[in-house]
Amino acid sequence: MTSIQGLLQKMAISSLVSSAAFRRRLPLVGAFCMLSLGFHNLHPSFSLSSNPLSRLSLHSKSQGFHSSVIRMEASNQTTVPSIVVYVTVPNKEAGKKLAASIVKEKLAACVNRVPGIAGIESVYLWDGEILTDSEELLIIKTRESLLNALTEHVKENHEYDVPEVIALPITGGSIPYLEWLKNSTREE
Repeated sequence: MTSIQGLLQKMAISSLVSSAAFRRRLPLVGAFCMLSLGFHNLHPSFSLSSNPLSRLSLHSKSQGFHSSVIRMEASNQTTVPSIVVYVTVPNKEAGKKLAASIVKEKLAACVNRVPGIAGIESVYLWDGEILTDSEELLIIKTRESLLNALTEHVKENHEYDVPEVIALPITGGSIPYLEWLKNSTREE
């Protein structure tokens, strides 16, 4: 690639990143990528054992980087294995009601509501038909041990016949935040 081609590519990327629409959506896209792909897929210095719910081990001798803030180990007694759970709801009111009941029952420490205005549109197959609906996404942070109780709560309090409940492991993060998550949820 010539230096002119490289410069043109950099300019095209720069103008794309500076657009207001892109900047508004970038944090949301980044959060979904991190939650969906995990740290270990983003950089070779992150390694994950064969157990998908194991804790993240962070090593990079070439960069001299080692962080106890990001690394979680089974020996850490101040935190518990934790998960992020995705649940979609049909509208803002249903999202508010379900989020509040989940936190009130101490089934989660925190529920983020990503409103449908952010462009969440689901395309799915139901009863042999392809349907499209706007939805709100709930991002729920909780203990791994509460997944079954949380799933039952969602089923009992959700408008859908088959509500989405998808759990992803939290493989690392801020230890104070993960301690707060533990202390803000019930033991199961």
